[in-house]
Amino acid sequence: MSISVKNVSKLYGAQKALDDVSFEIGGGEVVGFLGPNGAGKSTMMKVLTGYIPQSAGEAGVCGFDVRERSMDVRRNVGYLPEHNPLYLDMYVREYLEFTADIFKLKNKAARVKEMIGAVGLEREQHKKIGQLSRGYRQRTGLAQALIHDPKVLILDEPTSGLDPNQLEGVRALIKQLGREKTVMLSTHIMQEVEAICSRVIIIDRGRIVADDRADRLRGAGLAQEAVLVEFDGDVAPNELRNISGVLAVNSQGTRTWALAFDPANDIRPAVFEFAVKKGVKVLTMQKAERGLEEVFKELTKGVDPR
Repeated sequence: MSISVKNVSKLYGAQKALDDVSFEIGGGEVVGFLGPNGAGKSTMMKVLTGYIPQSAGEAGVCGFDVRERSMDVRRNVGYLPEHNPLYLDMYVREYLEFTADIFKLKNKAARVKEMIGAVGLEREQHKKIGQLSRGYRQRTGLAQALIHDPKVLILDEPTSGLDPNQLEGVRALIKQLGREKTVMLSTHIMQEVEAICSRVIIIDRGRIVADDRADRLRGAGLAQEAVLVEFDGDVAPNELRNISGVLAVNSQGTRTWALAFDPANDIRPAVFEFAVKKGVKVLTMQKAERGLEEVFKELTKGVDPR
């Protein structure tokens, strides 16, 4: 396994930032590590990269224990922290050359050039980092995380501060990297997770509350489903509530309604019967997709898992 975490806890005084956390991530996986603010995401990432020690349990990267073989772990990990630490008085290219020297890269010039192109820093490479926008500083941090060609990437809010065009480019880069590397990323952007992550781990109050593929999580534990129905004429919400099997009705705009129902009781035939009796046509009917954001809210809505 590229990342192995077994019963890891981290205490800050009497507070448990991590509480008996266990998971494994294999090679070639892009895993979204999600949770509310203060849930323990950044703490877990700092433990895995050797920035801070765990209070209990075992953690390893590429077969190396993070405590016993810290330098080997760092050689195999590329890390972009949440608060991207950069030398603001250094030029972009100079900073990446400095980082390459730390890792004693023999092909320094070629690797720096490759990373500048990969993250789109060509026009900014001769500027001081302190002159860059937040988005370009984030790209610089991503370039330093990649420069030594690590087997594992640990990215804490990697797309923070990027504009929509930059977002698309960096997401595509992360997805491409995930074909050959293990990527663990933390983000609050659920669309980003659904777009690039093959698996999702959700942590809340220091404990893992979910660990599965995103599509499985979206369908897990559903007490209700919904269909979106568009009619060609006006209908009243109380009429829709009277349709057999409809549990709730929500307007989705002009003549379009979301009708919630029990998954064991398909309401679509009843909706068509209603339309015929009402003298209106059903223009469209489709199942409403349950987003990862709704799952996230359900699992982290404030109930202490302990």
